[in-house]
This record gives sequence, structure tokens and C-alpha cells, in this order.
Amino acid sequence: MQHVIDATRDWLEKAVIGLNLCPFAKAVYVKEQVRYVVSEARHLDGFLEELDRELDLLAAADPTEIDTTLLIHPTLFDDFLVFNDVIGVAEEAVGEHDLEGILQIASFHPRFKFAGTGPDDIGNYTNRSPYPTLHLLREDSIARAAAAFPDASAIFERNIATLEQLGHAGWDALNIGRKD
Repeated sequence: MQHVIDATRDWLEKAVIGLNLCPFAKAVYVKEQVRYVVSEARHLDGFLEELDRELDLLAAADPTEIDTTLLIHPTLFDDFLVFNDVIGVAEEAVGEHDLEGILQIASFHPRFKFAGTGPDDIGNYTNRSPYPTLHLLREDSIARAAAAFPDASAIFERNIATLEQLGHAGWDALNIGRKD
């Protein structure tokens, strides 16, 4: 499963950090505070059990060691609509673990699609990753990063503008993608 982690790191380096889609990502990446977990669960229940373990592990971990977790499943959620349903269940799990206000989840998928957009809308690429991924984040870390960023609310709009300028050809030239 190292190829899944390698593809994910490539995406982080070239898109998330390289295009500055998340101005907060570089610091934790450089400090090696990102935990990569590749799930081999054969069904949704197994994946959700892994999510439960990862939520508890991240909540208990020293943030200087593990600040964020990427829970990646390379095969189970090929269909984005199915994955989108899983996101709701994953967000409920945060509450079930009494971690609301402590952790939150962001989602990424190779065919990510925002509501009201077409499948090829370049704006969707802000959340496109090589594999279906749940990003478990500490809310304290987000708050600190947002406080250091002059206008955190403008990040999404800036990302859309960056991708529109880059276009599909520019994205393709980054050669980001699955390596399997």
C-alpha cells in the first residue's frame, strides 16, 4: 500500500501545497505531523471501525507528533455518491466520540463534485485526490492557522480562481494521480 501513500504525498506536494490550496498544510507536512492510514477494509463497517480507531488515536495523540490524519481507502468508494453518504456517517462518528469542537473531517475524492456543479467543473479539483480520503483535523490547529492567515474565509474563492487560471491542461500537467 506504499504506492497509495506515495500518490497521496505527491498530491499534497503538487496540489495542496504546491498550488497553495490549503495555506495551513505545508507546516504540518514539513514537520511530518501527518499520519497516513491506508484502509484495507472489505466493507463499510470495517472502514467505519478504522475511522473510530483513528478518531480516538488522533484525539489522544500529542499534536506535535500527529496533528492530522489522512484515512485513505483505495478501492471501497469508487462511486463518489456512495462516498458522499459515508462522509455524513463519518461526521456523526465525531459526535459519537464526543469530539465535536475538537476534531472535524474534510473529504477528498478522485471524482469529487460540489453540489450544483458539472463533473468537469475545474472548481471540483480543490477536493480531488488520488484516492477517496477522509482528512481528520484538529479544530485547535485550524483555529491557530486561520488566526495567522489574514482572510481565511477567502481561501475557497482564491482556490477556485487559481484552478480556473490553471485550467484542466495545467492540472493534467501536474501529473497528479493514482500510481496503480
